[in-house]
Amino acid sequence: MGRSVVDVNQGNLKSINIVQAGDRSRLVLNLKQATSYQAEVQGKTLIISLVPVTTSMAASQQSSTAVFAEGANSDSLPLKDVDFRRGADGSGRIIVGLANNQVGVDLRRQGKGLTIDFLRSSLPEGLRRRLDVTDFGTPVQIVTTSQQGERVRMVIEPVGDWDHSAYQSDNQFVVEIRQKKVDLSKLTQGPGYSGEKLSLNFQNIEVRSLLQVIADFTNFNIVTSDTVTGALTLRLKDVPWDQALQIIMDAKGLGMRKSGSVLWIAPKDEIDARTKKDFEAAQAIQKLEPLKTQAFQLNYAKAADMVAQLTTSSSGGTGSSTRFLTERGSAISEPRTNQLFVTDTPSKLEDVRQLLATLDVAVRQVLIEARIVEARDTFGRSLGVRLGGADLRQSPGSGYGIGGGNRAAFGTSYNNAVATSVGGTVNTSDNFVNLPASLSNVSSVGSFALSIFNSAANRFLTLELSAMEADGKGKIVSSPRIITADQTKALIEQGTEYPYSVTAPNGATTLAFKKAVLKLEVTPQITPEGNIILDLDINKDSRGETTTQGVAIDTKHIKTQILIENGGTVVIGGIFEMEDTNQENKIPVLGDVPVLGNLFKSRTKESSKREMLVFITPKVISDRGPVR
Repeated sequence: MGRSVVDVNQGNLKSINIVQAGDRSRLVLNLKQATSYQAEVQGKTLIISLVPVTTSMAASQQSSTAVFAEGANSDSLPLKDVDFRRGADGSGRIIVGLANNQVGVDLRRQGKGLTIDFLRSSLPEGLRRRLDVTDFGTPVQIVTTSQQGERVRMVIEPVGDWDHSAYQSDNQFVVEIRQKKVDLSKLTQGPGYSGEKLSLNFQNIEVRSLLQVIADFTNFNIVTSDTVTGALTLRLKDVPWDQALQIIMDAKGLGMRKSGSVLWIAPKDEIDARTKKDFEAAQAIQKLEPLKTQAFQLNYAKAADMVAQLTTSSSGGTGSSTRFLTERGSAISEPRTNQLFVTDTPSKLEDVRQLLATLDVAVRQVLIEARIVEARDTFGRSLGVRLGGADLRQSPGSGYGIGGGNRAAFGTSYNNAVATSVGGTVNTSDNFVNLPASLSNVSSVGSFALSIFNSAANRFLTLELSAMEADGKGKIVSSPRIITADQTKALIEQGTEYPYSVTAPNGATTLAFKKAVLKLEVTPQITPEGNIILDLDINKDSRGETTTQGVAIDTKHIKTQILIENGGTVVIGGIFEMEDTNQENKIPVLGDVPVLGNLFKSRTKESSKREMLVFITPKVISDRGPVR
């Protein structure tokens, strides 16, 4: 015949393939749809008659678009009911009550759903709804019924792989949707295969002849190696041709190389050997290829860093090198102009250009703002008393019990009360009860004093009441800010260094300094989604009390890692302290006397609250303008 493929394209017959298999000839009829046939031998002629497929085609068209009635009504008739039920086999049934059996129905598949139009019909308000039937456990999920002009439209939304059937019985229209049953014995198109489907049914056919059938079907030029031999028996139905070719090659251990529209098929070992030879030849040519030098102007990356990345070599356990340039290639940098000079083969220079285009880009920057807020609330109240008296008369009189020139004093010590000379004096500055009001961090308090004495001023009684109430509120806001590049550590600090003495091992005394600073140390990392990862180290130090060894440092320190959105604010930590003090000082026994005992005691009440919160706000700086 001179050719093995005859294109027909008449009716259900697309083409005819003629294959020589040993001492037999095989005739393959490629059909558009499966159908039955009749074979008849008349003399030396074989006649094959294909049964027409008009019936099956009509059924196929009916499955895609079906019209159940022509809609003879001229007036719009209302639908009576829309109901949903679950079938015994798990199918979903939508039952629509029609006004009569003359309502036209147009049913078709649209996208992933099913659309039904009831012609010249109206929908009462009570039936205009969206039914969620997910809980019924059928393929149907949603049924939506609405009025569309002079027709009622019903949209059914199933899930999964499904098929449907519809029928009308008098005034009821029923649509049934069921899950499609999967035939596990049927071949399905594998992933990555997109060729036109074909069917093959051969017994003991030579592989070379089978490859010729695929070549005729695909119009590809196939070159078969002389080492491809053997026969194969296979039966494939409705399989993409590229998947069928892969099955044949896997069964016989063959491989394929494609160049344009030509396929070279040979055993895998032969293809691997050819590939290895081509690679070795390319390496040999590369060693003899002339070298060229090209200059690259870098904008953001440092030329010295790029030289290190291009020329650094390292060997693993197999002795392979990770050097980017070839063995004959070299690179130097010019720091003044930030230029890179590379000497290598032309193909490698192109690789270097593409690599630098990827690496030499502007690094995004991040503005990090921290707010350290310290709040303080203090309250104190104290009430105290001082009580004293003295009798400085030399002759107190009868019954007093003090001999000679002795004197009596209350609220002072023995040393102050003894006479130092004839006609000596007595120190009356101390009191018998000395419990004045006092508050921490308050140096002076208010007082009220009362003294009672005789006309000679040699007998007196002194009473002093002192009271103090203090209420204070304070707030300190520290806000360090810093800008840094992506994945680059940055540090900003402010404060004071306090000196202190240090004794060396040899006994000598040296001077050292201790920092009390506000410090922000951060390393940002911008994620592909636009969020920011922050490694934070924040210090807030202040001067504490002074000791004999030196100045103490009060410190507040936070070290953490967080993930935050761009421009967002988050509280990364805080400290809350609350201190309540109730103190009472009194003289035993006398301080417990009702009412009068208040003259022999003092009371102090103090309350202190301190709170610290740390806020962080990172922002990725836009390339369109500076940050204010």
